[in-house]
Amino acid sequence: MTPARSTHKVFWQDPYLSRLETRIARTDGNDVTLDATVFYALSGGQEIVYSLAAGHGLQAGDAVVVVIDWDRRYRLMRLHFAAEIVLEVVYRELPSVRKIGAHIAADKARIDVEWPVSVAPLLPALYEQAMAIVRSDQPIQSAFSDEANDRRFWKIREFAEVPCGGTHLRRTGEVGAIALRRRNIGKGKERIEIALERSVTAP
Repeated sequence: MTPARSTHKVFWQDPYLSRLETRIARTDGNDVTLDATVFYALSGGQEIVYSLAAGHGLQAGDAVVVVIDWDRRYRLMRLHFAAEIVLEVVYRELPSVRKIGAHIAADKARIDVEWPVSVAPLLPALYEQAMAIVRSDQPIQSAFSDEANDRRFWKIREFAEVPCGGTHLRRTGEVGAIALRRRNIGKGKERIEIALERSVTAP
């Protein structure tokens, strides 16, 4: 199969865009590649391919409209950045900690770290520091550190550039109130769960 040009990742250019008119770049059976997309890719920098139901009938060059569930996207963006803030605060409080996992879902986010004792006593301080950043309602810078290799970062005044290719909010205040909970997931492993305390109307 001849390699195709990369799909334009509009979700980085405008993460608040929920509808996009684009074209089919190519098809391979049920697999479809778009010229541009607002669907966030979990492809680790690889080519973005969508698998459709058999008989979709689309061909290269066809005009299409792609639409995302904006309320879900916005909630994921809020949880994602809440988790990013909490993780950076954890690093500040526990400089030798090592992150071993993370996950963002529509109902909550989690961060897994290697640490020999319970992080429960730290949760009040982590919460206060994270919420101070949220309440500051400061702008979030999000840009390429290496555009050729799709490497991106986010930055706020409290931290140096943090590598991340996710979709980011415009301001920290959009996160809203959060709640933190500790779970033990095995010897020497700690999990911090992050939930949103209330809904926020998507812009």
